This record gives sequence, structure tokens and C-alpha cells, in this order.
Amino acid sequence: MSRRGLAAVASVLDQAASSATNILVLVLAARLSSAAGFADFSMVYVTFSVLLGLNMAYVGQSLVLVKGEQLGAECRSAVGFTAAASTAVGALLLVAGLALAGATGTAFLALGLVLPLVLLQDGLRYCFSALRAPERALAADALRLVCVVAALAVQPAGASAGRLVLAWGLSALPALGLGLWLLRPYVRGARADLRPYLRRGHLGQRFVVEFAVGNGSSQLAVLGLGVFATPLAVGALRGATTLFGPLNVLFNSANAFGPPVLGRLGGKRATVRATAALGLVLAAVGAGWATALYLLPDRLGRELLGDTWADASALLPATGAQYAVMGLGTCALLTLRVLAPKATLSLQVVFSLLSVGLLLGGYAVWGVAGAAWGLAAGSALKALAAWWRVTRLPATAGSRDTEPVPAA
Repeated sequence: MSRRGLAAVASVLDQAASSATNILVLVLAARLSSAAGFADFSMVYVTFSVLLGLNMAYVGQSLVLVKGEQLGAECRSAVGFTAAASTAVGALLLVAGLALAGATGTAFLALGLVLPLVLLQDGLRYCFSALRAPERALAADALRLVCVVAALAVQPAGASAGRLVLAWGLSALPALGLGLWLLRPYVRGARADLRPYLRRGHLGQRFVVEFAVGNGSSQLAVLGLGVFATPLAVGALRGATTLFGPLNVLFNSANAFGPPVLGRLGGKRATVRATAALGLVLAAVGAGWATALYLLPDRLGRELLGDTWADASALLPATGAQYAVMGLGTCALLTLRVLAPKATLSLQVVFSLLSVGLLLGGYAVWGVAGAAWGLAAGSALKALAAWWRVTRLPATAGSRDTEPVPAA
């Protein structure tokens, strides 16, 4: 296999290791916790997921587009900014944890303490991606996976959400140390400059907007259910979506490796044919996975999610429908990113906000099941609108070069 092929395999495996870590963290936490305890843990983990996505958008996505001889300095700057920003946000979480009462406040205190560790460890993946050394990211993330499973496996049944958050966060230390050691040869002698991240017009600001409306809005809406309704709703929704974690690996891999491949097909017709076929495959896989989970015996379901299984299993039809149409929507947005990159932001803004409205409206009318079906309806409408936008593209779309992306 060529070096390029090995790098692609390492990148896919690294994404799988990172996704598996997130899945297993939630599965182990659900098995160790009561339903109420997992609801507290889920609220904290949703908060972390939003912060992780913001860091990925602001720092990671802009970093991997940088080219030239200054990659070492850019990587050192990215690491420095992530460390500083995560420490500042962690301090705010400490204040929030002190303001909140009970187990929820303790869990947010724990997140504030470990946030710099987990964000910095994850951020190293983008440094290695920019440096075209995905095998180094894979080594660090594989160690992270092993350490977090070991750390949570030794926790006692009924452990509090705060204790689980601390164990999860501190288990990132070995992988963080390995990642920094592997990065050192590339950044030795380079100077960090954090000023570009603070300037108006930094490329990450656009990516943050896309993340906020495309992903963060629905995460914050789920979190809002725990604030304005009941934390048990968060636990049920989070438990159901956790079971579909393997599909997230497929969606993320399509987004990561699809554009370079599709860009070589040359033109709208070939690109649409390829993405439509991929979308149908992903939709079928999503429907099949949902069916398998729905038919899973309760005994096995409780082995996966503990006490949360009873509430989460009732949401499987809705969540399965959501992931099936997400396969179609992912490929429609992927088509637009290749053929008309500027067309995706408006779709993300309108239909992500619509999904939030449907989620909250569904909960108000039909409870947690209504919220899950609201998310499914939002995903279906976004997919329909994205494919309609694809059909409106001129036949020459994709046949000419798009404007270059500026460096961060």
C-alpha cells in the first residue's frame, strides 16, 4: 500500500478510535450510574461536546487548511491558544459549578478542572493532520481509548457524576503526554503567536458559525431540556443517540475524505451520482442499525445502558429515523461543499434552527418522544432542502476551480 493509502487508513482508524472513546464513555457511565446520575453526567458531557466542537471549528478546521513551511509554528500556536482558552473556560465552569447545587454542580466543577486536559489532548489530532502524520494521532488516541476504559471500568457501581467526570478527564493525561512528545520534533524551535486567533476575520470564526448552527444548536437544545424541563430527558435522548455512535464514524469519515475524492470526478453529474448512491447506502445502514437495536432483548440493552435503557429504547424508532435521513442529508451537504461551497451556510442556519424549534415544540406537546421525533423531522427537512438545492445547481457546477481558502 502507498504512503498516501496508509495515511488514509490511519486517519480513518484515528476517527474510529476517537468516536469509540466517546461512545464507550457514555456506555460505561450509563452502566455505572442510576438514571438520575446518568442524566447529570449527560448534561456535563453535552456541555463538553459543545465546547469540543467549538474548539474543533475555531482552531482545528482552520489549522488543517494551513500550508507552507510554517506548520511547526502554526501547530505550536494552536496548542498554546487551546491551552489558554480551555483554562479560561474551565475557570468559568468552576464558577458555574459553585453556583449550582447538588450533584449537578459537583459534576460541572469536575469538568472545569479537567477541561484543559481533554480539549488539549483532542486538539493534537488536528496538528498531526496538518503535519500529515495521522499515525501519530492514532497512537495517542488509541492510548486515550485504553486509558479511559480502564479508568471507568474500575469505578464502583453507583459512582457520582462528578467522580466519573474526574476519572474520564484525568485518564487523558497519558495520551496528552504521548501526543506532546510525538509533536515535539515538529515544533522544536518554533515560536507561538496567539494574536491571529484574536483578530477579526480569523478563518475559524466562519467555521464556528457553521458549527453553532449545524451542530451546537441541537446540542444546546438538548441541554436546555435538562434546565427547563427534566434532566431525565437529556439522559434518555443522549442514551438513544449513543447507540448510533458507529454511524457517526461513517458520517465523519464521509465528510473528512469525501471532498478530495469527489473533487476528482469532474462535474455535477458524476458527483451527484456518487453522493446519491452513498446517501442511499448510509440511509439503509441507518435503518438496519435502528432495526437491530429495536429488536435487541431488554437484558442486552441493560448491559449497554443500565437503568437508562428503559427510557432510551422507547426513542429508538424516532432516533433511527433521524439517523437514516441524516445519511441522505450528510451526502447532500457534501455534494454542495464540493460543487458550491457557499451554499451550505444558509441551509445550516435555517434548518438547524428549525430542528431546535421542532425539538422543543415536540417536547412541549408529546414529551421526550415528541422531542426525538422533532429532531427526526428537522433532519428530514434539512436533507430535503439540501437535495433540492443540489438540483438547482447549474450543470457546470464543479467543473471550475473554487476560490482558495485563506490561511489562518
